Amino acid sequence: MLSSRAKYALRAILILVEEAEADRWTSAQTIAERSNTPRKFLEAILVQLRDQGFIQSRRGPVGGHKLLLPPEQISVADVMRIIDGPIALTPCASRTRFAVCKDCKDIETCQLTDLMRRVRDAAAAVLEGCTLADLARMPEAGAVFSL
Repeated sequence: MLSSRAKYALRAILILVEEAEADRWTSAQTIAERSNTPRKFLEAILVQLRDQGFIQSRRGPVGGHKLLLPPEQISVADVMRIIDGPIALTPCASRTRFAVCKDCKDIETCQLTDLMRRVRDAAAAVLEGCTLADLARMPEAGAVFSL
């Protein structure tokens, strides 16, 4: 399930995609208002995106935030992983944070592991195949803001 944090992050970064063409710095207040995101919540998300090298931030009256990478180089999966961690539904299906499920008696005979890995692969293929540029171009891109 897409978390509220990931929805807010996608809303915020799509605003920065819109502003990237004009090479404008966008204030956290403006992003919060346009994305209908609580400001304090947004600020924590922007720090995560900045720390991972997706956006840059500048303080001061002409400061704000803007994309550091072209939107064609950032996938929806990238943003989701920064905010929520692995895309896999179970720890035993995660490529990056594999762990045996707490209630699993034997990973080798677990009937769900293979299924969860296939679900992970299918979801990852879709999310990795969609860049922020693709998402911004979708006719229903505004629907992200109604989440």
